Amino acid sequence: MALTADIIRTWRAPRAVIRDLLDQGRREDRAVAFVMIACFLIFVAQWPRLSRIANGYEPSPWPPEINFEGMMTYTFYAVVIMLPLALYGMAAVAHLIAKAFRGQGSWYSARLSFFWALLTTTPLLLLHGLVRGFIGPGTQSILVGTVWALAFAYIWIQCMIATERGQ
Repeated sequence: MALTADIIRTWRAPRAVIRDLLDQGRREDRAVAFVMIACFLIFVAQWPRLSRIANGYEPSPWPPEINFEGMMTYTFYAVVIMLPLALYGMAAVAHLIAKAFRGQGSWYSARLSFFWALLTTTPLLLLHGLVRGFIGPGTQSILVGTVWALAFAYIWIQCMIATERGQ
């Protein structure tokens, strides 16, 4: 099935989709692709906010000599290069916590669950980026960010339950 169809199906039945992905066999390349696509989309979601900062609509967290291209470069490095490494660590910690509660999953299933939940919720992160770019920080941005966090947590927990309990 196409990746986009699986993403849409995940919003209705996350346990079934993660089981289908695991039934396709252990494919580390797929897990890496999921996390890299998700991180690239998170980077794209930052563009409107960075443009807003560069045009002076909100204060810059960077030193004054850094221009838009510099902001993009630093953000790319942080999100596309460093974030996947941190996400691997977070998935490992999640697996260890699941093991403490008698989880039956593998390191791979924990990674796949985490990365898949992140990838399936990136459309909300793209929306959040647009809200931050067009409206700026405020209630709307907080609302969209909260909806993303809740959706990510729900999908991730459902995927972890399916992989750690073998359901």
